[in-house]
Amino acid sequence: MSSRNRERLSAIESIAGRPVPPPAPAAPVDLEYFGEDVFSISVMRRRLPAAVARKLIATIHDGAPLDSEIAGDVAHAMKDWALERGATHFTHWFQPLTGGTAEKHDSFVAPDGNGGAIMSFSAKNLMQSEPDASSFPSGGLRSTFEARGYTAWDPTSPAFIKRHSNGATLCIPTAFFSYTGEVLDKKTPLLRSLRCLERAVTRLMTAFKLPPARPVVTLGIEQEYFLVDKRFYLQRPDLVQTGRTLFGAPPAKHQQLEDHYFGAIKPRVIAFMSEVERELWRIGIPAQTRHNEVAPAQFEIVPVFEEQNLAVDHNMLVMEVLRQVAERNGLVCLLHEKPFSGVNGSGKHNNWSILYGKRNLLDPGTEPRQNAVFLTVLAAVIRAIDLHSDLLRTATASAGNDLRLGANEAPPSVISIFLGDQLTEVIEQIEHGAAGGSRRSKPLRIGVDTLPTLPRDATDRNRTSPFAFTGNKFEFRALGASQSCSAVNMLLNTIVAESLDYFAERLEKLAPEDFNAGLAALLKKVVSKHKRVIFNGDNYSAAWHEEAARRGLASPQGTMEALQALLDPANQKLLEESGVLSKSESASRYEVFLEEYHRKLRIEGGVALELARSVIMPAAAGMYSRLAEGMAAARDAKLRTGGAALTAVLDGLGAAIDEFSECCRELEDALRGKHEEILAALEHFRCVANRLEAQTDDREWPLPKYREMLFIY
Repeated sequence: MSSRNRERLSAIESIAGRPVPPPAPAAPVDLEYFGEDVFSISVMRRRLPAAVARKLIATIHDGAPLDSEIAGDVAHAMKDWALERGATHFTHWFQPLTGGTAEKHDSFVAPDGNGGAIMSFSAKNLMQSEPDASSFPSGGLRSTFEARGYTAWDPTSPAFIKRHSNGATLCIPTAFFSYTGEVLDKKTPLLRSLRCLERAVTRLMTAFKLPPARPVVTLGIEQEYFLVDKRFYLQRPDLVQTGRTLFGAPPAKHQQLEDHYFGAIKPRVIAFMSEVERELWRIGIPAQTRHNEVAPAQFEIVPVFEEQNLAVDHNMLVMEVLRQVAERNGLVCLLHEKPFSGVNGSGKHNNWSILYGKRNLLDPGTEPRQNAVFLTVLAAVIRAIDLHSDLLRTATASAGNDLRLGANEAPPSVISIFLGDQLTEVIEQIEHGAAGGSRRSKPLRIGVDTLPTLPRDATDRNRTSPFAFTGNKFEFRALGASQSCSAVNMLLNTIVAESLDYFAERLEKLAPEDFNAGLAALLKKVVSKHKRVIFNGDNYSAAWHEEAARRGLASPQGTMEALQALLDPANQKLLEESGVLSKSESASRYEVFLEEYHRKLRIEGGVALELARSVIMPAAAGMYSRLAEGMAAARDAKLRTGGAALTAVLDGLGAAIDEFSECCRELEDALRGKHEEILAALEHFRCVANRLEAQTDDREWPLPKYREMLFIY
């Protein structure tokens, strides 16, 4: 038995012998620490001069322009607060096009000119910083010799303190852009799209003669993830290097019995979840729901709805906290979309809605004007998704998500809308009037009639739909677990804003006495033209894919095809005219995401080759050699019972090794070719290795198996 085999078996024994912690002693629930590491509104009111606090809060709550004159007071108060909380450094926390976050720490310490030091943090330190822009992905916007880039304070997302083992750092959420002004991050386009959508909502509500109010886009993000024991993880070079298992046969039992979903949470996992929640609550993230997901060792965490920009920032922090707390608990959090083949992968459900003042514009009601607004916004969303589903699909495109989309746990690549029976009937009435068998006996007259009674959650849940109406919001289910929510929401905001402007422009021209009739005619026109994107059935069925093709719905099958939408002149024009992305910024994102896709495939191919040659093949060959020697001894001793069967197994194993070696050569060639060849070679590679796993003595197999990683933790 090799040392690697012993490590695997030792890990199993060690985990199995881990003592179960006793239940925590009863104690009163105390949430006084919630948000204690956030420079929140309440902190601002306590620590800032009243006039300064009013101006800053007006920027945060009302979208008022930031008064740079208050930056000095804010910086001073923020520094004192951070020092009291134990912070020694500060950083501009931003979201480059890597899909993660970035930070460069600077100390508060500054020389005092007399051989001593003081703690210093100026208005300039708060407002702007200058990280190196050449070392981040830019898609050609920056060259290596063009290094200058800037971060700029985003006051709408509060500063917070990030703690580590022997100190703390003040983190200031910021935008990131180049010396020449192009955006190099994911936050700036999101903020631009929010302003765009807010203007469009205000314009439409003005056309409906509603009193002024501030539009707010809200977001709730459901985050799925896997947990594995760190000892298993470190014995899997593929997990360490790529985030997923390139080899591994699903065990006989995995998720078929559906006994893990919402099941009792294991003590070790509930301890981890509780620690995660405490960490999140301390930095003001309202984590609310936790549960087992469908696959073994898969889980989910869900926060309360928040303003969209803040929700996106918080989701980036949720992923970071999940990883850090897992590390402290001897676990590893896997956020890859498909870490284990043959079982459900992990997604991120994006629950999106719009408020106007205190009114949810996606919440149907009983008052005629409110329903007219609801139907208009609903029709605008339908139009937006039908016209621009290809653009929305780009936000879900990645090497990891390609392995997940269209499987049993994720919607397919065809973007469609689920409305449910009652709303679909209303849509049909808008187009045709009363239909046979309708619950209503008269045609629907917008602005006069009310909707049929629609209680909360009147629609069923359709887990196969990419874009589903779920009562008072839309849930976009196609996003991958590791992906930032910035891009999908930036695009969703932009395309819906364009549709709201389409309605507003036409409604503004109507005389008051013609408004209801004109709105009804406009809704009928839009519904008739764009209803093809509505589908309430099984999105996995082959019949739907055939029907979607007949309807002319876009169906990009993978990342390479999906990313082409970023180069479409019509899409680039929409993003540019909306003020969200310039043409060069759209093209740069295509280059960045395409290169990221190819790099990940090349890394996976290289890791697979190395793992096969240095780990799997030696283990199989060693066992083959020992069995061959045993067979020879058996023949010499004339122990023939069962000899023929064993010889057949050995012959099959030898053929599998030959096939495996040939696959290595094929893959080596494919690494210099197209991505389709790499993907095909990797899949073939996996199949051969999985057969080897099934034919190799369990005590000799060098890698932790699925049955161990998914069930022993």
